Amino acid sequence: MLNHSCLNKLLKQFSGRRLAVLGDVMLDEYLWGGVDRISPEAPVPVVQIKKETWRSGGAANVAANLRSFGSGAHVFGVIGDDGAGRKLCEILRADGIATEGLIVDSGRRTTVKTRILAQNQQMARIDKETTEAIDYECQKAILDHLTRILPDLDGVIVSDYAKGVIAGDLLGNIIERVKKAGKFVAVDPKLKNFHLYKKASLITPNTREAEAVLGRVFETEDDVLRAGADLLKISHSDAVLITRGEHGMSLFERNKKPITIPTQALEVFDVTGAGDTVIATFGLSLATGCSMTEAAEIANLAAGVVVGIIGTATATVESVMNHFDRIHLRAAAPDNETT
Repeated sequence: MLNHSCLNKLLKQFSGRRLAVLGDVMLDEYLWGGVDRISPEAPVPVVQIKKETWRSGGAANVAANLRSFGSGAHVFGVIGDDGAGRKLCEILRADGIATEGLIVDSGRRTTVKTRILAQNQQMARIDKETTEAIDYECQKAILDHLTRILPDLDGVIVSDYAKGVIAGDLLGNIIERVKKAGKFVAVDPKLKNFHLYKKASLITPNTREAEAVLGRVFETEDDVLRAGADLLKISHSDAVLITRGEHGMSLFERNKKPITIPTQALEVFDVTGAGDTVIATFGLSLATGCSMTEAAEIANLAAGVVVGIIGTATATVESVMNHFDRIHLRAAAPDNETT
């Protein structure tokens, strides 16, 4: 278990790292408003929009999480030749994220997720996207550019939202080249592409994704333990981290006993983007030389920060440290009251 001093020291080392994020980038659009009547046209609320905001989403949000910790971030993916793609690039560049790895494909549309919120509650989500696999030329352009900058990277994070970027032989080639260079590849997976993640350093499915891969429901802790062992065998990966919501996280490493880390969330308002924060923080922890267990502890804390914020969010060194202190103050409160 990390103490305050050790955690602070490790988090401050994040600023010296450089990681690449490969995957499905998105633009997250938020329409904020209020509701005071029901539509006469249908039994639905009428939302009066008062504010619009935009954030990077999907793989782009993983890169934003890296930058919020002060590390260098290069994002690789595909956008359309459209206003949403240009808006996303503008946001990324303003955050200091390198976008040379983003390929513009005029035959696709940039993925946009529009969330309508009233009184801070999400009322609806509208998705605009292209999900067909990217073509050979896009794959080659991504592979060539990532290979060129690989010597300057500490590792690669793959953020797969099944929108078409993780396709064909692209990921297999990347995993082979990155691991040959002595660096890690951490994957936030999707069911349809699970067969493409073989030999990754780390795979981070949530419970639902792990159940879908194995074709069974986890009803007990023993079920989860068996699942971790099976996923290690199927994926040939070095480690599997099953994220389990209110039940925390379970880490499985080859030739080691599994470890379950209880959730560190104090409030849960919105789980949007929590997986992005987990994979980004885990990757940064590995890049600083942390063990898998230490990386899982830090990622768990960072996830506890972002689920307490409405909308796509990122964590920082300061917010993680504050969260750590709040957890320990709350744990100590009953003892303090009895003395």
